[in-house]
Amino acid sequence: MDQEPRTVLETERLILRPWQNADRAPFAAIVGDPHVMRFYTGTRDRAAADAWIDKMIAGLDAGTSAFLAAERKADGELIGLIGTARIDMDLRGNPPEEIGWVLGNRYWGQGYAPEGARAHILSAWQRDLPELVAFTAAINQPSQRVMEKIGMTRDTEGDFLHPRIAENHPLRPHVLYRIANPARS
Repeated sequence: MDQEPRTVLETERLILRPWQNADRAPFAAIVGDPHVMRFYTGTRDRAAADAWIDKMIAGLDAGTSAFLAAERKADGELIGLIGTARIDMDLRGNPPEEIGWVLGNRYWGQGYAPEGARAHILSAWQRDLPELVAFTAAINQPSQRVMEKIGMTRDTEGDFLHPRIAENHPLRPHVLYRIANPARS
């Protein structure tokens, strides 16, 4: 896969890049960890992790997603994913893209998620997007803290019940955060 300029981002400590076959085993370990995936409906086995990577690669190829592999510059280690993607469900205001991240738990609390997310926000503004949103389970306080650290604001009127999560499931209630492109305000 060609590495287009918009699909490779660099920060002080991270390289955000397209997925490689070498990422498959470490990504499977990350998304196979019950603690990492506690705010998802379940962990992913190797086949499901590979399918997730394949979906992200297809999104990069189609231009609908920029969920990129997050690699630590210091040692080349895959720490997870950080990126943006077009939204494929109805949300208040019909925002164009979401931003999100999944990192292995040994990389938490070190500022990697906000650092990588800020790079994606700048990329979105360079593409002239009017805004980005992020959403997560209402009980996912760690991700909400990251959203606030990167300048996002909660849109309580946009909170919703996730349509792909079963009724009465504790992860179904979701919160919605927004950040507007300052050049378009």
